[in-house]
Amino acid sequence: MKVANIKDPDRFFSVVDQCKGKVELVTGEGDRLNLKSKLSQYVSLAKVFSNGEIPEMEIVAYEKEDIDRLVSFMLNG
Repeated sequence: MKVANIKDPDRFFSVVDQCKGKVELVTGEGDRLNLKSKLSQYVSLAKVFSNGEIPEMEIVAYEKEDIDRLVSFMLNG
């Protein structure tokens, strides 16, 4: 799923940390970074973080519960 305009990256990564299964960031080169890893979170922030918000990124979640949690975050903040 594509996510866009994340204005609170700390809150976003808090939601990712609550997920039960894998949540991955798909890079422009097609690589997948495990967003539940703190190191990957820092790497992803360094790559896509701009002006205090994350403009757009593609993430993959494998568990329906996790997808619902991420969609809820995107809709409700």
